[in-house]
Amino acid sequence: MDAQVETRGRLDEDDTAAVLALVDAATAADGVRPLNEHVMLHLLHGGDERAKAVLLRAPDGSVAGFAHLDPADDADDADDADDADDAEGPSGELVVHPAWRGRGYGGALLAAVLAEAGGRLRLWAHGDLPAAGRLAASAGLTRVRSLWRMRRSLSEPLPDFGPPAGVRLRTFVPGQDEREWLALNARAFADHPEQGAWTLDDLKLREQEEWFDPAGFFLAERDGGLVGFHWTKVHAGGEDGPIGEVYVVGVDPGRQGGGLGRALTLAGLHHLRDRGLAQVMLYVDEANQAAIKVYERLGFARWDTDVMYRKG
Repeated sequence: MDAQVETRGRLDEDDTAAVLALVDAATAADGVRPLNEHVMLHLLHGGDERAKAVLLRAPDGSVAGFAHLDPADDADDADDADDADDAEGPSGELVVHPAWRGRGYGGALLAAVLAEAGGRLRLWAHGDLPAAGRLAASAGLTRVRSLWRMRRSLSEPLPDFGPPAGVRLRTFVPGQDEREWLALNARAFADHPEQGAWTLDDLKLREQEEWFDPAGFFLAERDGGLVGFHWTKVHAGGEDGPIGEVYVVGVDPGRQGGGLGRALTLAGLHHLRDRGLAQVMLYVDEANQAAIKVYERLGFARWDTDVMYRKG
């Protein structure tokens, strides 16, 4: 192969700009962004120093491909062999520039990532594109998880809502609510492989993003403590104009039932509609059929799918 593979830690400014341009080109060609929010934030701001960036350079020196590799969860270092067997392995995402596809570069990039990961890998593919499925199969990865993107028009009627008795809704206050929200988030997503592990740095990074708006970050309080939340987000770009997102909804496990989750979801949807947005979307794990049924009853329908492939 005439391309060269380089493995780095944090990328320099020039390579970061090249990767961002690659992401834009792939998004335009495929109709879906190839890297998730976590990877994009790492590119722009850094993060876990153990994470790796794998660059594939074309013969002309340009960046033809990029992969991000996160380390295995700390549980992989557990003394108990059963715990180690059950722990999640390294995870990654990769993309090849549309101008350099069809040359075997995707296979070479994936082989490099697998070697760096020690042969054990979880790989996200956004949009469930056929080419991604073929690439994963060629390297012996199997499909193990699907994440639905669901969508709803905000021009359709929305049900009225009110919080359950004894619950007060208010909005997030930066500099005040971070630690209590993180504790609630950890409880609400204790079994979630990504969301439940958020740190204060993860939260503050997002507070610095242009899209962050505390007026769209709803908290539910009862007896002076947080019991639920709905954090909304607005994506400024897109073919159809700005679109809102049900970024994350969480309820304290001890407070589930009684309609709190539905009330929080509707509070955010009304907020996004009042901002003049025409559409709203969300992500939900395909395995979470209870949540999918709730969203379907609120008018959401499946729009697209992200897929996780796994080896080892």
